[in-house]
Amino acid sequence: MEPHRRTPNSAAAPNLNLAGVADSVSHLNGHRAPAMDPGSFHAAAQRILNTVNTVIDGKSDAARLALTVLLAQGHLLVEDVPGVGKTLLAKTLARTIDCTVNRIQFTPDLLPSDVTGVSIYNQASRLFEFRPGAVFANIVIGDEINRASAKTQSALLECMEEHQVTVDGTSYKLDEPFMVVATQNPIEMEGTYPLPEAQRDRFMARISMGYPDRDAEIEMLETHQAVSPLAKVSAVVTASDVAAMIATVQQVYVSQAVKEYTVSVGRATRESPLLRLGASPRSMLQLLRAAKATAALDGRDFVLPDDVGDVAESVLAHRVILDRKAAGSGETPHSVLRGILSRLPVPQGQPGQAARTAAAGSRNP
Repeated sequence: MEPHRRTPNSAAAPNLNLAGVADSVSHLNGHRAPAMDPGSFHAAAQRILNTVNTVIDGKSDAARLALTVLLAQGHLLVEDVPGVGKTLLAKTLARTIDCTVNRIQFTPDLLPSDVTGVSIYNQASRLFEFRPGAVFANIVIGDEINRASAKTQSALLECMEEHQVTVDGTSYKLDEPFMVVATQNPIEMEGTYPLPEAQRDRFMARISMGYPDRDAEIEMLETHQAVSPLAKVSAVVTASDVAAMIATVQQVYVSQAVKEYTVSVGRATRESPLLRLGASPRSMLQLLRAAKATAALDGRDFVLPDDVGDVAESVLAHRVILDRKAAGSGETPHSVLRGILSRLPVPQGQPGQAARTAAAGSRNP
């Protein structure tokens, strides 16, 4: 393989074809994948969900939200106490897709270059050669992300937002689809660092696994004690399938009323006296993308206000910061968001077929 040489003052470099990065998905970069028909989309989504649900007992809602974030081109943060299946959910989702997967165990001594890669001087050629880091994969699992220092955590900011890595002035594109699934322990646990607000804002959604119910825990003991449940998991879709599913989600129609409702939710968080920090404009974009993925998974080609409400807590709760008095009185980000959603007027009706057809025509001239 021809080494990648450092090019000073280069604004961007061509997409990186590296050992360990699947050539089968390289052609997706820079090219829009064709959308799936509704039947194929539903079948592919069900294959993914059914596979995840055979491994993660009693957590179908978490599995669906993880798939929603993947199809909305976002990143997922899974937060809970150790041992409830955070990493298992991330690994299972990754294995259902025939694409490249890397796992990073975040520790206090992990360096930013371990994540992004580093340029190494080759004495034989007298040139700098780029050695890619673990982030060069379609799905990157960041295990216990809040055990690393803020400096190392910040190495993911450019990757997550711009899907590229810049080292020594040269930018390297990451292959598509690209998703970070990070797990973290509660911040009051030993050896954890709180995630900076800027990094939390780049995760589309945060979920908490929670303990399984009694029946699910008994089922887990009966089926998972002899062998790891991951041993039986195989890919049920390809990276090209996922790209086509993402293209399908992008074509979901959003009416003006739903857009205004989404903005109203965000502005209400900024005006709430219970919150010291409200939702950012970036979070409004991600909220709408998640709502579009939710609509597609429900078999619709248009977004309802209920789709926005269904994902609002998962998308916004980790971004807002409570006022100290509100926190002292027992409020939580989830309770504040539920109160805001209950008070906001919900637009009535749904888009007609003519409006959806016109919108589709404007997207596909």
